[in-house]
Amino acid sequence: MTTTLERPTTNQINGVDTAALTETVDAVRENPEMGHCEFRVHNEWVKGDSNRSSTQEFYAACGEQTHSQTFHFQAGEPVLLAGHDQGANPVEFLLSALSGCMTTTVAYYAALNGIEIEQMESSYTGQLNLQGLFDLDESVRPGYQAIQVGFKIKTDAPKEQLAKFFKFSPVYDVVSKSVPVEITVETY
Repeated sequence: MTTTLERPTTNQINGVDTAALTETVDAVRENPEMGHCEFRVHNEWVKGDSNRSSTQEFYAACGEQTHSQTFHFQAGEPVLLAGHDQGANPVEFLLSALSGCMTTTVAYYAALNGIEIEQMESSYTGQLNLQGLFDLDESVRPGYQAIQVGFKIKTDAPKEQLAKFFKFSPVYDVVSKSVPVEITVETY
């Protein structure tokens, strides 16, 4: 399915440079190879529940790219799970990734369609059962059983129109449809 975007009349809507974003959309439309991306994160275990991920380089627009700085993510576990509470736990990072991606997707699609958003906030709740994590009940999956998302958006656009944008969020797509994960292990 091809999405047709209306051309915005200004360069800035919702803080999004719509001219630049439209150029990117057009470049990918004209050369689909430009759309292939590979994002990378490197993780190092620190000790116990503590580990740290970082990202700096990625592949996009037919070449290697570098962020302006290395971004770090400190992960940990709460004391309740024998952790030291030195960072958000990974399932909270997943909710954060989902929230960031869905919010950005709505802001971008709204901007590209000339929809101004005055304010937007959202909340995310995931239910997880530790019986699955600790392999105490085979019928319980180790991950989230369900996730609830609630958006509040101050805009003149109808909510039905805004709701159509969520399906284009890459993280929403991954979480709601699942993606095969290939794992390799080396010892040294």
